[in-house]
Amino acid sequence: MSRPIARIFQLFVIIIISLGLVGCTIIFQKGRRSDVERISDLEDQLSQLRNTKSLLEDKLKQEIADKQVRLELTDKGLVITFVAEVLFDSGKAKIKPEAYSSLDKVAGIIQQEVPNMEIGVEGHTDNQPIKYSGWKSNWELSSARAMSVLHYLVDQKGLAPEKVSAIGCGEFRPVASNDTVEGRKTNRRVEIIILPKFIKSKGAAKASTQSAALEEPEENLK
Repeated sequence: MSRPIARIFQLFVIIIISLGLVGCTIIFQKGRRSDVERISDLEDQLSQLRNTKSLLEDKLKQEIADKQVRLELTDKGLVITFVAEVLFDSGKAKIKPEAYSSLDKVAGIIQQEVPNMEIGVEGHTDNQPIKYSGWKSNWELSSARAMSVLHYLVDQKGLAPEKVSAIGCGEFRPVASNDTVEGRKTNRRVEIIILPKFIKSKGAAKASTQSAALEEPEENLK
């Protein structure tokens, strides 16, 4: 094995091991840059995400201690999860004023550390049917909540609109059992997801990424 090839192989091993430790998935596609350059980009992005997570943990120390916010590096990227009750009154999609400071902290760190990364906002609910709030279903409620957060981040805090997207997932992506009060509370959430360029999201960015890949002529990918 020649030295350049051996070096590339070593870098692949290092980055795959590193990604495995944080549960991330790596996807390479054809492009103008070499795989070594792509690996370097990935290393830079992972370093940015780890640093961003550390800064958010410091900024949101009280919210995390109060179990209002969770931070996690996943295969989607860096996920900042807000318990819905922190942001909204029951059945409502208007952000409570007392939640502004927490969202401000997140927006400030995003602008400071990862201004060029995509941001996905996902709204989630428990499985209890809508009865009194006027929404047609949990999809509408979760979508409205995600859009409220998106508009706050873009309109009030200045995040680049072309970098931010929002979806409502309703009750269909639970992270806990809906059979208990605590489980339902955990499932009622809004996730702000920082999406690295080479880590494909299963959430807000997946459809647009797949669509772009299908529509892009092969000659433009070379």
